[in-house]
Amino acid sequence: MLFRSLKLYLNLETPDQIKTTSEVKLDMESPKPMDRLLCGDVGYGKTEVAMRAAFKAVMDNKQVAYLVPTTILAEQHYQNFNARLANFPVNVQMLSRFKTKRQQDEIIKNLHQGSVDIVIGTHRLLSPDVRFKDLGLVIVDEEQRFGVKAKEQLKKLKNTIDILVLTATPIPRTLYMSLMGAKDFSVINTSPQNRLPIKTVVVEYDADLVTQAIKRELARQGQVFFLHNRILDLEKIKDKIARNLPAGARIMIAHGQMPAKLLEQIMSDFIAGKIDVLVSTTIIESGIDIPNANTIIVNNAQMFGLSDLHQLRGRVGRFNRAAYAYFLVPGNQRAVLEIDAKKRLQAIQEHSDLGAGFNIAMEDLEIRGAGNLLGQEQHGFITAVGFDLYCRLLKEAITNFKKAGVFDEKHN
Repeated sequence: MLFRSLKLYLNLETPDQIKTTSEVKLDMESPKPMDRLLCGDVGYGKTEVAMRAAFKAVMDNKQVAYLVPTTILAEQHYQNFNARLANFPVNVQMLSRFKTKRQQDEIIKNLHQGSVDIVIGTHRLLSPDVRFKDLGLVIVDEEQRFGVKAKEQLKKLKNTIDILVLTATPIPRTLYMSLMGAKDFSVINTSPQNRLPIKTVVVEYDADLVTQAIKRELARQGQVFFLHNRILDLEKIKDKIARNLPAGARIMIAHGQMPAKLLEQIMSDFIAGKIDVLVSTTIIESGIDIPNANTIIVNNAQMFGLSDLHQLRGRVGRFNRAAYAYFLVPGNQRAVLEIDAKKRLQAIQEHSDLGAGFNIAMEDLEIRGAGNLLGQEQHGFITAVGFDLYCRLLKEAITNFKKAGVFDEKHN
């Protein structure tokens, strides 16, 4: 009933969204705490499921912590939650560096008193001074951007809280835990209506190619992300691009070391269509939803992990227009790229169809290994007994625990 209360706002649920929402609801009503991984490609509606879970928790008089990796994503979720819950008695707040010290102190006080129902925030939520009156649900968005220590710290806030983890490309450790049955697992595979695959190209850096790609996007009144993950020469890159663009093209830079208010203003202007080309660092990697931006160019793509590349590609193609992702590598380095970098670039180009996130995660699992499921390493191979034997032993142990009724009680 509580989930259906929000359905009047969204009549286009995909079948997988409906199924996943039901699974989450059953978990939340179960006597044991929820520990569920929700895997769905970028733009496939994971946030919608999380929003309904948060609403259900609040209607059960529990508080919700929504942990996100960047201030920009926190701001976007904050605006979306407020818009969706405007007609309900729900107090939503955001805790990030976009808030002043005084505002943060007030939010923290209200969290402890229980007057804040949902708080959306970055790592600031993990600070020792942040305490809840009655925390019932923790949602971790883009879990691959957080370390194990960060996630375990949140779980220690209370032994009875529900945990919902959202990701397009789960880290190898989490993925393998799910595949082996050590973690409940939901997948959203159904793509939104009219969604098109993103044309993905891995190519050596070419200034003319960059200029042509940007001009083509601007010619159809679109916007462009140009990602260069080095703040020191971001301004120089911006000037180099601007020299080859038509007069009047609006180009700006954005990075995480900017003053909060300036960064917030630049992102607001880009979302509003007042900026044509945004030259930025990976601060735009997670969750940013700008339907009019349908070309992304990533410089030095060999430096990024596979899940990072897929997340960056997911910043475009969020609507029903053809979208393009260019992953650039230095011309003088392509022949000497390390083996894993070549595998990552090959995988991102091969898996460019709709719903490729799960295949990307499986490739990442194969390249990096499953990690130490009993420790903190999120990738790497178990060399002591051999990876294959280790996996079979783990699966057998989990099956035996489940049969004995021990695992369900203690694994959380």
